[in-house]
Amino acid sequence: MYTLNDAEQIMAMPATDDTWTVDLLDALPEDLQRYEIIDGVLHVTPAPSDVHQLVIAEFYARLREYLRGSTAARALFSPADVRRADRTRNRVQPDVFVVRLTDGKRPAYPYAMSDLLLAIEVESPSNPTLDYQVKRPLYLKEGVEYWIANPTARVVSRWKGVADAGEILSERIEWRLPGQPEALTIAIQELYDEALR
Repeated sequence: MYTLNDAEQIMAMPATDDTWTVDLLDALPEDLQRYEIIDGVLHVTPAPSDVHQLVIAEFYARLREYLRGSTAARALFSPADVRRADRTRNRVQPDVFVVRLTDGKRPAYPYAMSDLLLAIEVESPSNPTLDYQVKRPLYLKEGVEYWIANPTARVVSRWKGVADAGEILSERIEWRLPGQPEALTIAIQELYDEALR
């Protein structure tokens, strides 16, 4: 287990235009790109690779099984919109995430950032800055536990809060739904083996 610090991370991309809104984004023609806006700044990533999608599927399958029958939370995957306070200038789509249920029901869609308990991104080789320097503080400031899976290095980086320096895990990772007696334990190498076989 290693500690992550700012010196190990890639510098954040400077914002050049912060005038994007959800309405402008919705008016774009459909293509294979992935569009997210954070505080009015547009972030575009290419269509995900098969490796990206296979790793997402494995995380989702494990979370779904862990939460089966739960009236407190549900696992989801993107494309699905999550917004924060300024809902007109913020729309993200975490690869895999867990939403809090109220009286066994999903919150109103699009989801608010405060509805999330866990967000998982599979590292984008074309733009790791977005995952590490833009999305990480966004989720952590909202109290959402945040993981980044790196299929090339076969590790998962995890942060539990704003003050958490983070850790890089290669053997196993655990997550516990509040109030649940047992934690979900994921054998990381087994997950990558299953996803990439």
